[in-house]
Amino acid sequence: MTDTPLIVPALGALYHALSPWVEALLRFAVGMALVPHGMRMCLGYFKGTGGPISSVQGVAAMYERKGYKPGQLLAYCTVLTQFVAAPCLALGLFTRPMALPVFLLMALSAYDHAKYDGYFWNKMGVEYPAMWAIGALYFLVHGGGVISLDHFLLGREF
Repeated sequence: MTDTPLIVPALGALYHALSPWVEALLRFAVGMALVPHGMRMCLGYFKGTGGPISSVQGVAAMYERKGYKPGQLLAYCTVLTQFVAAPCLALGLFTRPMALPVFLLMALSAYDHAKYDGYFWNKMGVEYPAMWAIGALYFLVHGGGVISLDHFLLGREF
């Protein structure tokens, strides 16, 4: 697994056995984290859990208000990322191409939150979207791993 000697060498086989499963769990968490946000932002689910946006038009208006134009196009890109790219990333299907829009959405979200809200997640700051952006970046670079639909359907990482 690594050329670096382990502090507890007896755990090497366990680390090696669990590594692909933990990577798949991380990939699933990174991808699926966006789905409830999309359901709240674009469909109005989970009232009282955050921003008042509850439609694609509301997301477009928010983008326009913040100076991100064209808001309508960006809103539909957000919807596609949250409801198509993110679940595909979670499952490891076309992992690298699907990780790209997830990374971009979360990196831009991190930038926006840093600009307006500061650092801490409980104040809507950069901390939360930056962590998910880094997670998506990992899969953009590394692919889906051996426990992914890419590997099972295509026989290799996409």
